Amino acid sequence: MKCTLEETKACKANSERRKTNGRVCTVVEVQIPGAQILVFTTTSAFVPQQGHFRQNAVLRAEVEGPPYVGPAVKPILDSIDSPADMKRLDMRQLKQLAHELRWETLEAVSKTGGHLSSSLGVNELTVALHYVFDMPEDDIIWDVSHQCYPHKILTGRRHSMPTLRQAGGISGFCKRKESPYDSFGAGHSSTSISAAQGMSVAKSMLGKRRNNCIAVIGDGAITGGMAYEAMNSAGYLRSRMIVILNDNGQVSLPTGTPSAGGTVPASQLSTYTSNLLVSKPFQNFRDFAKSFNKLLPEQLQDVNKRIDEYARGMVSGGTLFEELGFYYVGPVDGHDLDNMIPILEKLRDSDSNKPVLLHLKTVKGYGYPPAEQASDRLHAVGKFNVATAVQQKTKSIAPTFTSIFANALIEAATEDRTIVGITAAMPGGTGMDIFGRRFPKRTFDVGIAEQHAVTMAAGMACEGLKPFACIYSTFMQRGYDQVVHDVAIQNLPVRMVLDRAGFVGNDGPTHHGCYDLAYLGCIPGLVIMSPSDEIELKNMVKTQAVTDDAPTVMRYPRGTGYGAETLRTLFGYELEKNSAGEYEIPRGQVIPIGKGRVVRRSSGDRGKSRKDRVAILSFGTRLHEALVAAQQVEEEDESLGVTVADARFMKPLDVDLVRELADEHSVLITVEEGSIGGFGDHVLHFLTLDGQMDEGNLKFRPMVMPDAYFEAATQREQYEAAGLNARHIRGTILRLTKRIVAPQLQDV
Repeated sequence: MKCTLEETKACKANSERRKTNGRVCTVVEVQIPGAQILVFTTTSAFVPQQGHFRQNAVLRAEVEGPPYVGPAVKPILDSIDSPADMKRLDMRQLKQLAHELRWETLEAVSKTGGHLSSSLGVNELTVALHYVFDMPEDDIIWDVSHQCYPHKILTGRRHSMPTLRQAGGISGFCKRKESPYDSFGAGHSSTSISAAQGMSVAKSMLGKRRNNCIAVIGDGAITGGMAYEAMNSAGYLRSRMIVILNDNGQVSLPTGTPSAGGTVPASQLSTYTSNLLVSKPFQNFRDFAKSFNKLLPEQLQDVNKRIDEYARGMVSGGTLFEELGFYYVGPVDGHDLDNMIPILEKLRDSDSNKPVLLHLKTVKGYGYPPAEQASDRLHAVGKFNVATAVQQKTKSIAPTFTSIFANALIEAATEDRTIVGITAAMPGGTGMDIFGRRFPKRTFDVGIAEQHAVTMAAGMACEGLKPFACIYSTFMQRGYDQVVHDVAIQNLPVRMVLDRAGFVGNDGPTHHGCYDLAYLGCIPGLVIMSPSDEIELKNMVKTQAVTDDAPTVMRYPRGTGYGAETLRTLFGYELEKNSAGEYEIPRGQVIPIGKGRVVRRSSGDRGKSRKDRVAILSFGTRLHEALVAAQQVEEEDESLGVTVADARFMKPLDVDLVRELADEHSVLITVEEGSIGGFGDHVLHFLTLDGQMDEGNLKFRPMVMPDAYFEAATQREQYEAAGLNARHIRGTILRLTKRIVAPQLQDV
């Protein structure tokens, strides 16, 4: 349904003053004949007169219930090719631009999927920043930068949005190589304040004419310790910069998971800022102007001291941010351009070098009712229907590895009351939301604080608990020193569970779990394992639960299991049927540490000669591709015999299995979902030290992720580009057994 402002003028409107999302607005309900009720929200600057709207009012329209439909045309947005084009707009046009930009973002993400509600929540802020500041000379750093879609649309990438997070398209995060308007790349959190301070110091030292560096950080990202380190440094060094705290009450994904802290955001800072909002009304520009003297030279401050005490001191009594050396402004309505723009202009034009923290209160998913009402605020979505908010999700016959892990952990925790789960603000992504619903008092969400999560787990282990620290592979990079110093050196039985190992798909290089095998494999005393399928995943959870004499690491990828039929026919499992006559996946069993298994041996008279025998040693879920490749090779060549083994463990390595494969086969290929320096290197290291390579009768090839960064694409496309799918394994076998001639590496 489409409805223009002109059409509503002919309709009688019922209006009332109402507090909406923490601010007082005029809410106007308009009934159009034959249509649904539209709800128009205006700020106090625009008030209905005699049942009609003022001529210059630009309003936010919401349909109470589907279908949700945006403007048919976007004339203001159509006139914007770069932020410079925004400078000529007046306030009414800026508000119209914000409205058009919101729907442009919605429509774009609906076609590609991506991070939706974070972008909707900073829509007005994005307009205000690009209107007030002059990028790229001024720097705006988005933290974590998943909220950068409106920014991309306004900075010349509107027509590239259909390629968002697609192979060969634009990134879902800020990337310096993508645009001069992306001041700093991101994807992990809590980096913006440090980067902004570095830029500010550099601008000052190089004598640059303008020094405006703005860090936009959310109340989730600011829970990361690095943000506090940066604020402490910025206040001490008096670095000129503006930190914008985007406070939307959404710390974890999703916020509200039952845990030991309740269902509130996993952050005491969130409670603190919420108390600020309760104790202080929204600050408008007049209030801000009264208190602005704290940024003025000291000789002028005394003149306005009484005004300042009236406007600020009696209300707040000082804040945490002021103690860190920041000039605190707020709270300010982050959707109110009338106040945000003049405040930002005043801060821009100030000669003070004191860092400023501007506290904005926003609503995640603002302007799109389905996002505002969803428990996760529609943080990350697949393709969806804008009118109904229904997502297009592919149905899978098998559950995800994440849910399999969570339910296996619940099974273990039911039998062992000392098992607890820890997550660093990612309960939904690690399965801790599932675990938390069953064991809320044994679930700990520490916010975006991986370092703290690991050392907290170490402390728990000291006192006899069995902590499972569940963290994305890519985010465990942030807790590396704690793994070494606090866990491994002390040999504490912390159970580390790394979700999203391997390629992750559309989030791109900042989120791939490529490096954990390399950076953890060099640490003495760690037990490192990776399941090949859902049965092995359940077995390894059980094994971790009973391992009390060493720290353990289990890694598994993003994706779904294979289902009972594939497990039977390809993997060779002997499954029993349940009462309904369906094959059932068994409960987890403890497996011996450091012992792999042979999954498939060559059949019949194949491989009579050693030169025709090939062994594939897989680590992780590439076992599926290895088994498919083995079948294909034997179907094509009756003389070749292919054995496939599942290593299960990288540390300790099953050296007996490696020796057996090396002795009986002329070719040994390792396959893994990791970078150079991982499992294959450990196998090669053992083979050389054991003398298996000395006689020159064993060909060895490690198949790993190439030494490169892989941009956004589907997981299948990424594994294809990395050369780790079945056809690449097949090609490696045929080349090493001289069935085909392939170009040398230096010629490729």
